[in-house]
Amino acid sequence: MSEKPDSKRDIRSSKTTSRPLPLAKRLKFHGRVAAIALMALPGIALQSLFLRFDRPLKATFPVVFHRYVARVLRLRRVVRGVPATERPLMLVANHVSWLDIIALSGVMPVSFIAKSEVASWGVFGLFARLQRSIFVDRDRRSGTGAVNATIATRLKDGDVMVLFAEGTTGDGVRILPFRSALIGAARDAATREAGPDGLASVYLQPVSIAYTHLSGLPAGRFERPHTAWYGDMTLPPHLKAIVTGDPLDVTISFGEPQRFDAGTDRKLLTRQLEEMVRDMTMMAHNGRLPDRSPQQNIALPH
Repeated sequence: MSEKPDSKRDIRSSKTTSRPLPLAKRLKFHGRVAAIALMALPGIALQSLFLRFDRPLKATFPVVFHRYVARVLRLRRVVRGVPATERPLMLVANHVSWLDIIALSGVMPVSFIAKSEVASWGVFGLFARLQRSIFVDRDRRSGTGAVNATIATRLKDGDVMVLFAEGTTGDGVRILPFRSALIGAARDAATREAGPDGLASVYLQPVSIAYTHLSGLPAGRFERPHTAWYGDMTLPPHLKAIVTGDPLDVTISFGEPQRFDAGTDRKLLTRQLEEMVRDMTMMAHNGRLPDRSPQQNIALPH
């Protein structure tokens, strides 16, 4: 789940103070926002219709939209590995920034498991709802069963769900500990909350998201927080910095899917997934991943 925790980390707060943009950057900002709006405004209407009439395009149109937004923002995807073909499937990923949504959604049709507050985040909440995100209020235990049942139904229907297992955003350098309770909820949703036709198991595939290059140059420890949105950072300055900033490369790495059923040790599997994501992230940042081909997209279903 995407979350902005109460954090003592304020190392970036001084760099995210909202300041007036120079004229050139103001023009760049408004031009790119306008370009996104030209796609977003009719796209909102179209996606609303696809959802209302339950058309197959309800899953694939967000992919087209996010690929377009990535082009406007000059965000280049490099995809490593292959999304699993097994179903039901949940992607278990690290979380760096709101950019993760654009980067991952442009690869394949997915929906996200998000914290309940996201639903009220204005246009971001609207986009999340249009992408059929499932909102979780972890402070309300009474609603857990209903949420798990919804997740189970979506998994049974073949939808690929994304879980940010850290439960928060990181600084772009380190992978935070994965929360086994969040991982366990996936199994509970699949095996306990789906009724008599519940799923016997669910496949969890580790996914690494790493922002590796800025303006074509390797992003070191000082550059990586440029993309990260974490701690007490506020959204508007970060949004302006990304929209008016230099081109970015993001490497999305898919690991080996792991079967998760009633007999699986939840905590052990959580540690394994965390280590797999950490290893893939380190390899992406160290440039040790072979066959570096940009903008690899997964074919969309017809």
